[in-house]
Amino acid sequence: MANTRQLKKRIKAVANIRRITKTMQMIATARFAAAQQRSVASRPYTDALFGLVQELAGGSGDVTHPLITGPSGGVKADAKELTLILSSDRGLCGPYNSNVLRTALRYFRQTPAAMGGVVELVGKKGVAFLRFNKVTVARQHTQFGDKPAYDDVDALARNYIERFIAGEVSAVRVVSMKYISAGKQVPDVTTLLPFKPEAARSRPGAEGESKAVAQYEFSPSPEELLDTLLPAAVKAVLFQAFNDAIVSEHVARMIAMKAATDNAGKMGKLISRRYNRARQAQITTELTEIISGAAALG
Repeated sequence: MANTRQLKKRIKAVANIRRITKTMQMIATARFAAAQQRSVASRPYTDALFGLVQELAGGSGDVTHPLITGPSGGVKADAKELTLILSSDRGLCGPYNSNVLRTALRYFRQTPAAMGGVVELVGKKGVAFLRFNKVTVARQHTQFGDKPAYDDVDALARNYIERFIAGEVSAVRVVSMKYISAGKQVPDVTTLLPFKPEAARSRPGAEGESKAVAQYEFSPSPEELLDTLLPAAVKAVLFQAFNDAIVSEHVARMIAMKAATDNAGKMGKLISRRYNRARQAQITTELTEIISGAAALG
């Protein structure tokens, strides 16, 4: 009898867990839809701004800018690379955090300058991992949450731009999850500063195809345009990285909770079969004892 009681408790516990994971899956699905809409809506602006900076930088001749070539006076002797890692505040999102953090750790091992540089973290889930791997976090950002506001990202980007132009940091890189589609998210290391749009030209023409080089006349001057467009492009790229990270987190949580719900359902059926077999054996034993007792009396 004790065995059947334990099985009944397990059946009830698994059913409760399944209801919880099903609810979390529904919440993650709703949040994913909203986050995906924000990410997709901001991408055309980011791509258009990036393309404009590409055309401007490519068609303006030898025009230079501190955000592209570095500060005019050079970086300071004690300047270090800055790496920003985007993790999540909450868990139960499958391999999302482990993929991002392992990518960051792999990058640190391959790049000693980044390993000895300044590391900043967004989210709470990366703290223990980085501490265990002896990576010192200079600053943890907790102001962004599930819906990063553009003003907060703008303030962070302006801080990085000012420190880079002043020569306090030699480079700024962002380790985050890049959202490609609902079925594919890839951890990526993006160089935010120095901002080199020519490095992102990933649409080469066919072999042997000749391309005409357009000539532009700028008004105002290219330097003045770059002073406005480059900071805006840096902010847009950083904001897009935040949006991609959020939507990727919700996708991972949605998939993880669906898998947990399915597994709980399978386990519930398995335990129910075990309970039915145990109950049937118990009833058979009781009937056998009754019949044996009656035969002994008769």
